[in-house]
Amino acid sequence: MLSRVANSIYWMGRYLERAENYARFMDVNFNLMLDLPRDQKEQWLPLIQVTGDSEYYAEHYSGYDRNDIIHFMAFDESNPNSIISSVSKARENAREIRENIIKETWEKLNELFHYVNGMAESSDWMDGDPIPFFTGVKEQILLINGIGFATVARTESWYFRLLGMFLERADKTSRIVDVKYHILLPSPALVGSPMDYLHWSALLKSVSGFNTYRRLYGNLEASKVVEFLILNDVFPRSVFHCITEAENCLKNISGNSSRGFTNSPEKTIGALRSKLEFTSVHEIIDFGLHQYIDQLQIKIIDISNNVNDTFSNLKITLHLKIQCKNDILPGH
Repeated sequence: MLSRVANSIYWMGRYLERAENYARFMDVNFNLMLDLPRDQKEQWLPLIQVTGDSEYYAEHYSGYDRNDIIHFMAFDESNPNSIISSVSKARENAREIRENIIKETWEKLNELFHYVNGMAESSDWMDGDPIPFFTGVKEQILLINGIGFATVARTESWYFRLLGMFLERADKTSRIVDVKYHILLPSPALVGSPMDYLHWSALLKSVSGFNTYRRLYGNLEASKVVEFLILNDVFPRSVFHCITEAENCLKNISGNSSRGFTNSPEKTIGALRSKLEFTSVHEIIDFGLHQYIDQLQIKIIDISNNVNDTFSNLKITLHLKIQCKNDILPGH
């Protein structure tokens, strides 16, 4: 398989997943603000902190109100991680390998592109309810993924697309957990309070995992939510599940049927999968949840770099920021 094709399909998967997750970030935060008591101030800054774009945002915006944050994360074309930028890059990658993707995927990706651009031009979101837009982005990307799962042949190109999707999803789920670190309670005494419960519920809803969590774990407890979102082996958006699926994709690409590794990406992702498999949630909390997530994100970035080095001869400039607060890894 040509490295150009592999690279484009891989990044098409990552950018679509990124756009969907950004819509999830804002959707859940918007709903959370609606549920807060009237005397509580809205918190939009955590969304910028968790995406790792704080420095870039501060250079271009003066405040942290709702409309500024939504514009920056959804419609700002200068923000390389915004929804409009991610969808545009996904479409551009798809266009360059048009002959390697099915007609239905291309058509739905075009519809998504025009939907996002149309909303950006209309500015209706500024005065109205933006939730239908977030829902529309999520549903259209789920449709594109669903078409793929139902119709695309399981060849190398399919596994490259899934590899990008799962690595991006693992990274974004870890950042969703980290949102709780940045959302401040008015007082430490409110830990375990209804407001704390509201925050954890919002995190679960952002990954469509609230009902699944309740069935598997019952009562809402911080340590159980962390275990569910990071270590659970059956929830499709948990970090462990995504890393395991990404490892399977790499082995399908290389044809490796053994338990060992045949290339650098398989080695690094196998090490991370094993570490997650044999880590308890109590070890994570004792280490420090925020610090653990930072290290986790660095390892995911290392895996992505290894994938690029191993499967692509294209020159890709990596803009990795210190402290693992961003993973702007420009695709082709």
